[in-house]
Amino acid sequence: MAAVTRLTADVGGTNTRIALYDELSGDFRSVATFVNRDHGSLEDILKTWRKDLNEDWPHRGCIAAAAPPSGDEVVMVNIGWSFSRSALAKQFGLHQLRWLNDFQANAHSLPYLGHEDVEQLHPGTKSDHSKLATAGPGTGFGGATLQWVGGTPIAIDAEPGHAGLSPGTELEAAIFSHFLPEHGDIYTELLVSGSGLVRLYTAIAQLRGATPQSLSPAEVSRRGLDGSDVHCVQALETFCALLGSACGDFVLSNGAYGGLFIAGGIVPRMQDFLKQSSFIARLQGKGLMQEHLARMPVRLIVTEHPGLIGAAHAPLNATGES
Repeated sequence: MAAVTRLTADVGGTNTRIALYDELSGDFRSVATFVNRDHGSLEDILKTWRKDLNEDWPHRGCIAAAAPPSGDEVVMVNIGWSFSRSALAKQFGLHQLRWLNDFQANAHSLPYLGHEDVEQLHPGTKSDHSKLATAGPGTGFGGATLQWVGGTPIAIDAEPGHAGLSPGTELEAAIFSHFLPEHGDIYTELLVSGSGLVRLYTAIAQLRGATPQSLSPAEVSRRGLDGSDVHCVQALETFCALLGSACGDFVLSNGAYGGLFIAGGIVPRMQDFLKQSSFIARLQGKGLMQEHLARMPVRLIVTEHPGLIGAAHAPLNATGES
């Protein structure tokens, strides 16, 4: 069984998901989710998961991690974790182990998503462009592209969360001015992420002359969605608008006109709000490229574990190097 079984892991800034993937049946088994703050390292999580595993330990694996491109040493900047791919492979007896950026894994999942795994945000039209993009907010803001070379899907990771962000309304300009003295550079995930949603709420409340409450991202989202707090509603509206701008820039920068897939842990919980927001208008509102972007399909990934799907299907090379 171990010969056709692959360890898959999706290590985000908040949670880690682990499963065994059976390459013959296409099934995931022993799926488990861990809250990162309850553990000291990825190694600790793997040890905990292995204790409850009731079948043979695999000899192959693929780990998706929210980390920028690197070689053997993986450094996760949003949670302060790091691990060596080769040391991890040796410690856990994995003859092949590849690591991917988490959105690179999301990109690898795209050919394997069914209609039930995505929600249409904008239909677009049939296109000759084959290059796809995936991007979205969670603990940070990630992105990657997928294109076919000689019939083989190639996923390229990127760091759009650290790219510059521009205001598109007077309120956004005021918010940017509010944060400039402290941060100096307004980059995407400063405002388009879980913590960014809280920053938007706090700034909007202060700009409106109110005293902001100490709210979590989930609380800001809940109050915005149920309309119980006007500042949370404005924060969500601004969040969706800036998300559209950031995604439009990402598509243009990478020429990924074949389709955009929104991923991440935040947006699937607010899809109805997103559809009514200015997200699509801001995504497409790119001057002379507006009509071009209007032809691009936009979908929201709603399946629970796209990172595991991508880690299950990403190719493993002979040496096990990433």
